[in-house]
Amino acid sequence: MPKLMIDGTEVEVPQGATVLDAARKAGIKIPTLCYLENVQAVGACRVCIVEIEGAKTLMASCVTPAGEGMKVRTNTGRVRNARRTVVELLLSGHDGDCQTCERNEDCELQTLARELGIRELHYTGAKSARLTDETTPALVRDTAKCILCRRCVTVCCNTQGVGALFPQNRGFKTVVGPAFCGGLDEVVCVQCGQCSAVCPVGAISEREQMDDVWKALDDPKLHVVVQTAPAIRAALGECFGYPPGTLVTGKMVTALRRLGFDAVFDTNFTADLTIMEEGTELLTRLKNALVDKKQVALPMFTSCSPGWIKYIEYFYPDMLANISTCKSPQQMFGAVAKTYYANKIGKKPEEMFVVSIMPCTAKKFEAQRPEMNDSGVRDVDVVLTTRELGRMIKQAGIDFASLPDGKMDSPLGMSSGAADIFANTGGVMEAALRTAWEIVTGRELPFENLHVAPVAGLEGVKEASVKIEGAVPAWSFLEGVTVNVAVAHGLSNARKVIELVRSGQKAYHFIEIMTCPGGCIGGGGQPRLTTNEVRMARIKAIYKEDEGKKLRKSHNNPEIAQIYKEFLGAPLGEKSHHLLHTHYKARPKV
Repeated sequence: MPKLMIDGTEVEVPQGATVLDAARKAGIKIPTLCYLENVQAVGACRVCIVEIEGAKTLMASCVTPAGEGMKVRTNTGRVRNARRTVVELLLSGHDGDCQTCERNEDCELQTLARELGIRELHYTGAKSARLTDETTPALVRDTAKCILCRRCVTVCCNTQGVGALFPQNRGFKTVVGPAFCGGLDEVVCVQCGQCSAVCPVGAISEREQMDDVWKALDDPKLHVVVQTAPAIRAALGECFGYPPGTLVTGKMVTALRRLGFDAVFDTNFTADLTIMEEGTELLTRLKNALVDKKQVALPMFTSCSPGWIKYIEYFYPDMLANISTCKSPQQMFGAVAKTYYANKIGKKPEEMFVVSIMPCTAKKFEAQRPEMNDSGVRDVDVVLTTRELGRMIKQAGIDFASLPDGKMDSPLGMSSGAADIFANTGGVMEAALRTAWEIVTGRELPFENLHVAPVAGLEGVKEASVKIEGAVPAWSFLEGVTVNVAVAHGLSNARKVIELVRSGQKAYHFIEIMTCPGGCIGGGGQPRLTTNEVRMARIKAIYKEDEGKKLRKSHNNPEIAQIYKEFLGAPLGEKSHHLLHTHYKARPKV
């Protein structure tokens, strides 16, 4: 535990900690740009430089180990002038267009320049070349704004294990992008948006679709409905100054209604529907394997996360049979909104316009997949991220903080607490176990407060085992069977789980995969910057939402029972098979 002095304050830190870690422990802010807590520390931008007694040069605090007896100064004239110079050099090559950039007032470089008191630039010359990449439905790249911090590269290569982005060329001509400086559609990119979530400037962002929504809202011929993903309610408040993890469900509903939507519904409704379909599918696969001795694709993987689906299409197409055939809750909602709900209000599918509010940029891609039109037209018309909804509310001049709490509309607005926890890593697994266990045994899941603690939290790969005892007669073949499940979040962790399965080291029955770290609460479309502290705050809020509901199991949702009685028939029935299920195909790697 080395002790060092930082600006006259003695600090003791664990072995291996950096000077930046020590400064933060002492409550001293050192500015950073390329640094990502627990993810990247490369000292590339040199903004975090400090003066260390005895050192010949200024040192990057994010990569300098804290040493015993070290004396550090973070705010000398030499340090301040050096930081200003570094930021001015970054600004000299940065074609920012601040007045029109979507990151204006949400830009780390702009904030840093303001904090350092930069009022004029002393370095002029060539700007970075502009290459605008709009080849994908989810993301837009603008190389003129890139400051070469390499955050996106680290997240794409290390956290996600995809490798769609990498520095190309050398020197001033360096560009961070796909191979051969092509478009993202030319490489293996799952469009998860984690690159846009960590980018400190506006070099990578979601493809904005707010104008499409405004146009639909202004069209009197369209009946425009909106669905809100469970993760939104724990993050939207951050767009308006609320602390991370503040639940704003009621205010969100009121804001959407004031924007002009004809009905405000909840993706949670179809999250409950997903549990009914996916849980039945899992139990059917187990029956086919154990009783009928059929060759069945086990383990079964969840299919809610579109980035994960695209990942397995690229990297593990031989395991596509293991994917649940269930569509994601977003796509299930679009299908039932344009059929079941449209019939109720006397509308044709083409007269319906479905908008999704999602924490995920990959949902924009998913909505455009050719498989997603079982209502007869495109099931979901437009997907907005949490950030886009925040901007849209501000455009409308709505004072979010003063809004009263509203309630979701019926019949696609009621949901259980199990649906809420879809937002968290481990949440889909827990929701499925709550229902599947009760169907098989007739009793509640034997975990405290219904929470399956082993699959909760931010550990990359989590496991749990449940031994079935006291099975009801219809499911007696499962008596004594130990069901093994696994949960992974972040695609590099998904790869670890898949390799364990393929090698035979692990024998799971059911596996939940979420593309983004922390699950949907850490999605690529959420308010920036999402650290583990922010993730945990949002996760706690979602569990609080779940625990505050009377209904906490999907099969107890009366509106779910109603849609099966009036429209779908039964889980895995003919109509639900047509509307709520699909299959995926291998994607060739470019």
